[in-house]
Amino acid sequence: MKILIVDDDELVCKSLNVLLSREKDMDVIGIANNGADALSSCRLIQPDIVLMDIQMPIMNGIQATRQIKSDWPQIHIMMLTTFKDEKNIRLAIHAGAEGYLIKSTEVSSMAQQLRALMSGSTVLDADVLRKLTQPSEVDGLEGLTPREKDIAGLVANGLSNREIAEQLYISEGTVRNTLSIILEKLQLRDRTQLAIYYLKKS
Repeated sequence: MKILIVDDDELVCKSLNVLLSREKDMDVIGIANNGADALSSCRLIQPDIVLMDIQMPIMNGIQATRQIKSDWPQIHIMMLTTFKDEKNIRLAIHAGAEGYLIKSTEVSSMAQQLRALMSGSTVLDADVLRKLTQPSEVDGLEGLTPREKDIAGLVANGLSNREIAEQLYISEGTVRNTLSIILEKLQLRDRTQLAIYYLKKS
């Protein structure tokens, strides 16, 4: 099977490339570092499976998954991420991902799961399956990373993307990307809804 690895961590990409290439029936034919590059790679090399991270610059993995499944429905998507919160899991599956594994998964197990995915099975990590069958009642803000909470709070205080970038010493692009992730996690439409939500919940 032909595999495309999509992750903004170069070490993760290199490690997966080396380890999966040892499997006789697997061929890593490409590596991309964000969702936009993943779309370009799918267009050029048409992989069988995409191993997709979630949080990446420019375009996150959930957005990329949605677009890939729209343009090339025959390509299988396996999310491979550190995120185990219910909202990310549901967003990924709703976007079209057929599998969801955690990065701590052993490579031998991952290879078996990829084979199962190719055969048409839906593959979910055991912890992920528990999240879906026994969802927690944790407040939505608790599902955000510390940086995401910082940005949500600054949006609620009326700061623009540029002002947030200056205050947190990050780029405007990072602010926009993170804001997009926050809106998807909380299933909100725009920054106005986010501000209202944050003020109600905090």
